[in-house]
Amino acid sequence: MRWMLIAMGAVVFSAGCSRTESTVSASQKKPLTHVYRPEGDQTVHIDMSKIKSEELKKVYAHIDEHFDEHVDRLQKWIRQPSISNSGEGIQETAEMVKGFYEELGCQAKVYDTGVTEWGLPGNPVVFGKCDEGAPKTVAIYWQYDTMPVTQPDAWKVPPFDAAIVPQGDFKKVLVARGATNSKGPEMSEFNALMSIRAVRGKLPVNVIFIAEGDEERMDIGLRNFVKQHAELVKADTMLGGGSSEGCVYIQLTTSGKAWGRGPVESDIHGSNKRSVDSPAWRHIKMLASLVSDDGNTPLIQGWKENWVAPSKEQLDRLRKRADKQDVKTMAENLGVARYIADDPYNILRMQSTETSFNLDGIWGGNMYADAAGAILPNKITSKHNIRYVPNMNGMDLVKKVRAQLDRNGYKDVEMKVIGDVPWSTVDPNNQINTAAKQMQDAFGGTGNREQFIAENHVPEPAEMGGYWPSYLFNDGKVGQRVAPVGMPIGGGRVGRGGRAHAANEFYVIEGAGTTYGMAGAEKSIATVLYNYAGLNQ
Repeated sequence: MRWMLIAMGAVVFSAGCSRTESTVSASQKKPLTHVYRPEGDQTVHIDMSKIKSEELKKVYAHIDEHFDEHVDRLQKWIRQPSISNSGEGIQETAEMVKGFYEELGCQAKVYDTGVTEWGLPGNPVVFGKCDEGAPKTVAIYWQYDTMPVTQPDAWKVPPFDAAIVPQGDFKKVLVARGATNSKGPEMSEFNALMSIRAVRGKLPVNVIFIAEGDEERMDIGLRNFVKQHAELVKADTMLGGGSSEGCVYIQLTTSGKAWGRGPVESDIHGSNKRSVDSPAWRHIKMLASLVSDDGNTPLIQGWKENWVAPSKEQLDRLRKRADKQDVKTMAENLGVARYIADDPYNILRMQSTETSFNLDGIWGGNMYADAAGAILPNKITSKHNIRYVPNMNGMDLVKKVRAQLDRNGYKDVEMKVIGDVPWSTVDPNNQINTAAKQMQDAFGGTGNREQFIAENHVPEPAEMGGYWPSYLFNDGKVGQRVAPVGMPIGGGRVGRGGRAHAANEFYVIEGAGTTYGMAGAEKSIATVLYNYAGLNQ
């Protein structure tokens, strides 16, 4: 999941960036329709007494005046599918991202990442560089890939139409694949940068972009890219997310050939089950042997031997956050019937400090929905993502799963590692996080801070979030360091989205109540950059 920033280099560029006035002001020439309201139905507003920069106030005004165009740009991007698991639209989207960076005035290039250590070819990385001659350089990370659409009938609008519809308290949200993970937040960043350039003629910091097309494939191409170009990965900070959990992804396959029982060459007629063993049933029994009856606890020897319990400070922060959370609303927003726990504190504790062993998908044999056809499969495969926390090691967990399979009598089951993204912890008090806290104070975070954070999905740097490849760039503690690269990571924004990887994924366009919309997100990003550059004092 997501909207993190990265410093990166890949090729030698000239010190300046070529720009034309028409590029900078192209959006200004488009007639304004004002279809979308920048503040929607918000009751929360920026405390302008805390915005010292008159220039930043002009950036806010530019965002409001050109908000329709900003939404149009997001819709254009989302309407281009970019599904890394199938490859659909990946090359086209990489070129589109390159065009965005060039529109901003950056030099940009699409890089082939080659064959990765896991055996699959990586998708392209798009690198961009804006050299403004500024004292500080900020790196920005994007993922341009999305998950596939696996249940199209569950969508209330076509998933690539980028339709804008009412939802709950919000008059306008954009519903589409990639809306919140991560094209909406990333386009908010881009729109903020375009507005800054339109107002002041250049950015307040040098910017380095890196956009990968493999985030949903365990960042396998990006990992290659960083190894190959470590000497060019340089910036003063990375604007984006906080600490990241680890995630290792494996695939398990049971086959008649490896087992020595059941069909060995291909699927056979299902009537043969009366006299032939089933690799499919063996696979189900194998999976059941790895977890408790409720599926929530891994039954793998040594599973948590490197796990470190959360500190009292961590748990106290989670309790404060939980005070303002409503379990029913949380479940509805996620689209689940209920959580494992019944109280928000334990839900947040599980999400931030525990491990998981998930069954992501399983296939083999007759895969036609609502159709008969007697099949006894010769092979069945399942995929699993394993989430882990600091001090744990993804490849060590893989070895433990392998050993448990062998102990349980399943030595014939084949295991394949798809990829590993180690954990990463960031300093909540570095300069970029301080700049973000100053932004939060101005945007409403000094009142009911916990509610503000919950309503706007503001990342807390010290808390574990969903995985993203910060371990490749972080100067703090990481689960694995693959290249001599390191810089402070942090930042923040307001705004909201939800249902990542699910049907009806959304991003809020017009805010409501204490939740900012997309215009607020853009202003918050501009504010963090001005704060970090020392231009809002």
